[in-house]
Amino acid sequence: MTVLEQTRAPRSDVRPRRSPLGSRWTPYLFLAPAAVFIGLFQAVPLAQEIYLSFTRTSLLNPTRSTWVGLENYAHIFSDDDFHRTLVTTLIYVVACVIGSVGAGLLVALLLNRNFRGRGVARALVTVPWAAPGIAVALIATWMLNPQYGIVNRFLDAVGLGVPGGAILDSSTYALPAILVTTVWQLFPLTSVVLLSALQAVPRDLTEAATMDGAGRWWTFRAVTWQVIKPTVGLLALLMTIWSIRRFELIWLMTKGGPVGSTETLVIDLYAQAFDSKQLGTAAAIGMVGVVISLIVIAGSRLVTRAADKEGLR
Repeated sequence: MTVLEQTRAPRSDVRPRRSPLGSRWTPYLFLAPAAVFIGLFQAVPLAQEIYLSFTRTSLLNPTRSTWVGLENYAHIFSDDDFHRTLVTTLIYVVACVIGSVGAGLLVALLLNRNFRGRGVARALVTVPWAAPGIAVALIATWMLNPQYGIVNRFLDAVGLGVPGGAILDSSTYALPAILVTTVWQLFPLTSVVLLSALQAVPRDLTEAATMDGAGRWWTFRAVTWQVIKPTVGLLALLMTIWSIRRFELIWLMTKGGPVGSTETLVIDLYAQAFDSKQLGTAAAIGMVGVVISLIVIAGSRLVTRAADKEGLR
C-alpha cells in the first residue's frame, strides 16, 4: 500500500456519531422528571381521593373503608348547608377575581406612567404579595379587632362604625372583610404582570390613535386592551383556581364563621375531615372542587378559542 493511499481522506459514507441530546427522545428526557413528580404527588393522591369519595372512611381508622357508591355525593348535595357553601364559594371567587384583576389593572396603568419615584412605587406595591398569608391574616385580624383595631376606630370616626365593632363576628360583614384582605394580598401580582403586558403595547399605535383624535378611553379600548386581553384572561383563570382552593386566610380569620357565612369548599372539606372525622364526605367535597376547577378551565379554553376565531375574521 502506498503512502498516498494511507493518507487519503476517509470515505464519505462514514457518518459521525450523533449526540444523545440531538435525538428525538430528548424532549421526553427533559420532561420525564416533571412527569414523575406529577404522577407521584398529583395523580396518585387524586386517585386515592376519588376512591375515598365512594367509601365511608373514618379518620380514626382510615385503613378500614366501606364502599357506599354515590352515598357521599347524595348526602352533600341534599344538605342545605352545602348549598350555602357553594354560594359562598361562588361569591368569594367572583369577588376575588374581579377585585384583584381590576385593582391590579388600575395600579398597573398608574405605574406605567412617568412620574418621580416610579421605581420605588413599583417596588413597594409588591409588599402585600411577598408577605406570608399567615402574617397577612393575623395583621388583618388585629386591625379588625373590636376593641383596639384601627379599622373600627376609623369607621367610628366617619360615622360608619359597626355595632359593637365585631366585624369578623358579624355574618353580614365578615365575608366582605375577608374579601378586602384577599384582594389586598393578590392585587400586587396582577399589577406586576399587567404592567409588563402594558409595556409591550406598541407606542406608535397609541400615538396614532391620539393623533386621530381618540381620547384616553377609546385609545385604551381600541389599542391597549387588545394587547393585554390575553394576559387578563390568564390572570382571571389563575385567580379563579387559587380562590377556590384558598384556605389559610379564611381559616385564620374566621374559621368559616360566624354561622357558616364565610365557609367555602376547602373550609367545609377541612371541617368534615378533621372535625367530623369523615374522610369519605371530605373527599366527595374535594372532588366537587376539582370538577368545578376543570369546568372553569374548559370554559376558559372555549372562550379563548372563540375569541381567536373572531379575531381571525
